Amino acid sequence: MNEFAQPGETGGPPEGAEAAHGVTTGAVARRLGVAPTTLRSWDRRYGIGPAAREDGRHRRWTAGDIAVLQEMCRLTASGVPPAEAARAARAGSPTAPAAPATASPAPARQPGSGNGLPLGDVRQECRGLGRAAVRLDSPTMDEMLGSLIGEYGLVTTWEEVMVPTLHAVGRKWETSGDQYVEVEHLLSWHVSTALRRVSIGALSGPRASAPPILLACVPGEQHTLPLEALAAGLAELGLPARMFGAAVPPEALVQAVRRTGPGAVVLWAQARSTAHHALARHVADTAWGVKGARARTTVLLAGPGWAGPAPAPGMLRPGGLREALGLLRGLCEAVTPAT
Repeated sequence: MNEFAQPGETGGPPEGAEAAHGVTTGAVARRLGVAPTTLRSWDRRYGIGPAAREDGRHRRWTAGDIAVLQEMCRLTASGVPPAEAARAARAGSPTAPAAPATASPAPARQPGSGNGLPLGDVRQECRGLGRAAVRLDSPTMDEMLGSLIGEYGLVTTWEEVMVPTLHAVGRKWETSGDQYVEVEHLLSWHVSTALRRVSIGALSGPRASAPPILLACVPGEQHTLPLEALAAGLAELGLPARMFGAAVPPEALVQAVRRTGPGAVVLWAQARSTAHHALARHVADTAWGVKGARARTTVLLAGPGWAGPAPAPGMLRPGGLREALGLLRGLCEAVTPAT
């Protein structure tokens, strides 16, 4: 039997059999990407269940039942609370059963809950993104991230949706052994994809005639998403940037500074163990240009790894994406001749 067969392919029940007898809860759960216990819970709490049961006990889901479930999944993925989503899903289907009068009320909802992720007090969109991530629902994550950036803008989406959800998945991973690693990887991929779409989409706009801004992680640092967000924000502003990514060797970074004469260099450090203060000072002291007209660059120390002593002269420490973009725009405007 082919373990990877999709519904309707070899290994799945014939379509006629599904129409005649319905689909089991396990098969529906696999099709929708949710846990069977979630479907049973929705049935018990909200009346989102099969219209009929085989022998009065075993759940068998018809095409109409599954359509209601699909709408339930879509609504909860967008951040709608389950009880409200269930009412809307049932209202949209004339064949959906009414909520049972004896159904137990749903327990009080904890702030930010999203399939067990420790989200805390966050905006509704974080819950929807978290649920989609736990379900490994790539299409929904892709659609949500694009819509959020279009509606709220890059900076707000990054600070209020992307970062809280990424942190929640990371905390869940750290406290669950080896579980949720796949959730973190897939969510990170889709966040990265959404950020690069912003960068690519902004390339067709006007560009400032300013020296480029270099973006690099310090040696040993692999966390690139914050720099990708910064690169996308710079692209939206029309500011030229060069993204070098993770774990840039010191010699390579210094050579890039001398070759490009940047308007600024952003060094990202996620942890104090990777923050390379000697490298930051060396980059800030690196000069280029002809004798008598030598120039140096401003270094932005970005990320929590740089917390501690105040930056040395020639260095700035922004508090977040919004502040970093403001500082970099000011630096570029200071060196760009007026037209």
